[in-house]
Parts: sequence; structure tokens; C-alpha cells
Amino acid sequence: MDINRVNNLIDPNSHQEPVKIHDVTKDQLISMYRKMVLIRKAEEKISENVENGIIKCPCHLAIGQEAIGVAVSMIMKNTDNAFGAHRSHSHYLALNEDTYSLFAEVLGKSDGCSNGMGGSMHIVDNEVGFRGSVPIVGATIPIATGAAISSKLKNNKSIAISYFGDGACEEGVFHESLNMASIMNLPVLYVCENNLFSSHLHISKRQPLSSTSRFAHAHNIDYEVVDGNNVVEIYNLLTKKIDIMRNQYKPFFIETITYRWKGHVGHRDDIDVGVKRNEDLSLWKKRDPINRLKISLINSEIYNENELKKINLEIDSKIQLDWEKALKADYPDKSFLTKPVYKYDHNN
Repeated sequence: MDINRVNNLIDPNSHQEPVKIHDVTKDQLISMYRKMVLIRKAEEKISENVENGIIKCPCHLAIGQEAIGVAVSMIMKNTDNAFGAHRSHSHYLALNEDTYSLFAEVLGKSDGCSNGMGGSMHIVDNEVGFRGSVPIVGATIPIATGAAISSKLKNNKSIAISYFGDGACEEGVFHESLNMASIMNLPVLYVCENNLFSSHLHISKRQPLSSTSRFAHAHNIDYEVVDGNNVVEIYNLLTKKIDIMRNQYKPFFIETITYRWKGHVGHRDDIDVGVKRNEDLSLWKKRDPINRLKISLINSEIYNENELKKINLEIDSKIQLDWEKALKADYPDKSFLTKPVYKYDHNN
């Protein structure tokens, strides 16, 4: 493990420069930019309506971390199986861009991706391979590992993707899953979004080292540490690893160093609850994954400012229309309450 690389990446004064564009097409770049902007604006809309009380359920926002889910989504096939955690709006939207179903879900409406029964932390879209997210820390890591066993037994070249944060690496089931994946040679991609905080506690207060990839090393799993705010770097790394995972049934662990702009839950940034984030947060905002890509697109003359502004306006319109539609949608009927819980066979 290159601890110097990790320490460099967690330094908020580093990596503020535009991303280096290489080995990606123009279409891929604009897809990256569009998806990140869509996720950012969708979560800003959710944050705004958590603050004003319209959204009642707890919402864990990933503003500032958009590059990770977007890059991973671009190496996925529709036969792959992705599993999220409590902070998974970005993972969901990166695959389907369906802001309406997400807005409807956090509002508890029947058109929501979980029929209004799950809220922010229980989102799913089987059609695009997002198999679900749960609020229990680390809970989907073994499920993703099990999905990788299924893929290997079926020999269908599919992979499983497990999203989790640095806090989940302190759970026993995390280590049990990595041990199994290593011993059984399972095609599972472990995506650790190391945003340096578990709830309100910085990683330096919880672990002897700030890197989580050392756990992959301990379990003899191939791993890399990357700038989690550089969508091109993440994508290029994964394109090099994905064929090995699919064809040789090997697990891979990617530690993405990033930073969430909001607090653990809700619209606040946690500065007002005793977490000393003021200075770091302002520096990390200079590492904004969207702005770093935007500057590169303009400097490289791939897109100009007016073209990117047009994309932003189109997304603004979509966000507003989907939000207004979700507000008008119906709530689930009371009769639906037991349908996801009990299955009745009326013939017996």
C-alpha cells in the first residue's frame, strides 16, 4: 500500500487542477459531465426540500462525490448487479437518470422506485441492474459477494458491484466478504467511497491509517487508490480491470478518496454540530469533480461554455418538471401496505 499516495489524496490542498483527459471519447466525456450535473442538481433539490420540510424521510446526500458512481456506471453491463448503501442516490441516478422516480420515492409517492415504501435509503431499479440499497452499514457487501458467487456458477461473465463508505470497513461482515471473494475468486468490484467521515467522526479518530485499501491487501485482493473527484481517472482504471474480473473471476477493490459537502444526513454541512470542517470543506470545494471536468472540456476545446450552459439549462428544466410531477403524484393506497411483505396463495 502506498501510504504517501493516500496522504497526498486526502490533503485538501492537492488535486485542485482540471482533470487530464485521455483514453475517453467526446461522447463519453459529455455523458460523464451530464450525469454528474444531473446528480448534483437532483440532490440539491432534495436538500432544499428537506430543509423546508416537504421531504420527511432522512436523506443522506453525496454532493461532491458524483464522479464515483458515474465512472462505475459506464463500465457496467445491464446483466451486472450493483448494490448501494444509505448514500446511494448518485449510484442509482448514474444508471437510469430517472429523477422523477427518485423524487417520488423520497416524497413517499406510489410512483417512486420502491412504490413510496422505502424512502431515500431503500431505492432499486432492477431493469438497469441496481438491486437495492439499505441503511444498515455494510449490509449489502455480503449480498454483492453472494451475487458474484451466482455469476461465477452461471458463468455469465457478469460482475457484482458493492458501494460502501470508509465506516463500513470497520464492520466484521466487510472482512468476511473480502476473505470469501479472495478465496473463491469471485467477480466482485468493491467500491469504497472514502470521504474520511463515518457519521460525524473523521477517519483519523477511528483508524490508525486513513487508507482502507490496506484491508484489500490483507485479503490478497488486487486494489488501487484513486482521486475520487476525477471521473476520467476512475473510469480509465476500471476499464483496465474489468476484463480480468469478467473473464478470470477476480475481485478488485478501488478506494476512491473524496469528500461529502453535506453532513452525515440532511441539508446541513455539520459545521454547526461541532465538526471542524470549515477550512477543509472550502478547500475540497475547489476539487469539485464537475468543475474540474468542465474546465478541461473548455480548455481542450471539446465543448465551449455556451454548450455546457445549455446542458445545465436542460437539466434544470428536467429537475423542475420531475419535481412538480412528483409533488402531484398519488400516495400508495393503504391496501398496498402488506403486499411487499406477505404473499398469499388463496388456493391453499
